[in-house]
Amino acid sequence: MERVNRGSALMWVIVALVVVVGGFSILGGKGGAPSTETGPIKIGVIGPLTGDAAIYGEPFRNTVQLAIDEINATGGIGGRQVEAIYEDGQCNGKEGANAAQKLVNVDKVQAIIGGVCSGETLTVVPIAEKGRVVVVSPSASSPALTGISPYFFRPYPSDASQGNVLANIAYTDKGWKKVAVIQEQVDYAVGLYKVFNQVFSGLGGKTVKEEFSSNVTDFRSVLTKLKAEKPDALFVLTQTAASTQRILKQMEELNWKPQIILDEASAGDKETLTTYKSQLEGALTSEFIPDLSNAKLQKLMSDYKAKYGTELPYLGYMAPAYDIVYILKDGIASVGYNGEKLATWSRTIKDWQGASGSVTISSDGDRVGGYSSEVVHDGKTEPYKK
Repeated sequence: MERVNRGSALMWVIVALVVVVGGFSILGGKGGAPSTETGPIKIGVIGPLTGDAAIYGEPFRNTVQLAIDEINATGGIGGRQVEAIYEDGQCNGKEGANAAQKLVNVDKVQAIIGGVCSGETLTVVPIAEKGRVVVVSPSASSPALTGISPYFFRPYPSDASQGNVLANIAYTDKGWKKVAVIQEQVDYAVGLYKVFNQVFSGLGGKTVKEEFSSNVTDFRSVLTKLKAEKPDALFVLTQTAASTQRILKQMEELNWKPQIILDEASAGDKETLTTYKSQLEGALTSEFIPDLSNAKLQKLMSDYKAKYGTELPYLGYMAPAYDIVYILKDGIASVGYNGEKLATWSRTIKDWQGASGSVTISSDGDRVGGYSSEVVHDGKTEPYKK
């Protein structure tokens, strides 16, 4: 009888150990954190893969994949291959949120690259924070993202810098006292206008604004209203170059040729600048401009062309996108593939050298640095000079 009891006790000990070990195996370790021991390192990627904003999403996806392929070809991260899970955020909050829910709750990623647009990113961050997943964007520039979460950072400057640069030049250098604004109703454009208007009004200027929703294609009525205001300049503030091109075409039809201010999204689009070269001559704009003499940027441009057969567009967006993959590589090698640890580690990034230049992340998650002023000349942008 005693032997039976001992055997039974031993059996229950074994069962208990199996349950405990099995439970940890299912959960992936202490606290339910996903396993980081074996298999590929899965990273979520959210960007506009369809719609007008796909002109940014396609090269964004290509650039991220180029960096991942390079890392995998040299052994991955700690011997593990990197695998991207791409989701279409369509440059809007609803689809961005849907993509984040899948990546966080189904795919169980610990890091998300994206979104490309501010509207995507603003809805992604709260979902990721709840799941303790780090989010890093290469181009979402809304000031509303500054300090939004300890789980978010961006190696790209806030539009607070862009709006400040444009407003100061418009009022102080150009002497414009009244600026008309045609603004798309999206987070990026709303945030940029808010900063521009605050600075411009603070200097003594005045803005008159007409808004439009993203599905609008006929701008003649709002352009006619703004023309009647007799402004010194018109700020064309859209999320995509496609909308800007429609606006410029209809301005031609109305025979309205004001001084123009362009946001970075359109200023970085070669087709817009060349198609409307005459109309945009002298237009004021501001961009985040990587140093073209940077050897890492030169290599990225060369490798991109060799792989995809076309020039790398939107350098201000794509250089940070490329850098993000390598930043995450360094972070994972340092603290492991754990969203919470990567989020904390991100605030220690200082003078990290990449294709976009020297990257330092401030305590609010923003890249230290800002925009440079430019002017459109002969279908191209060049540094602005007084």
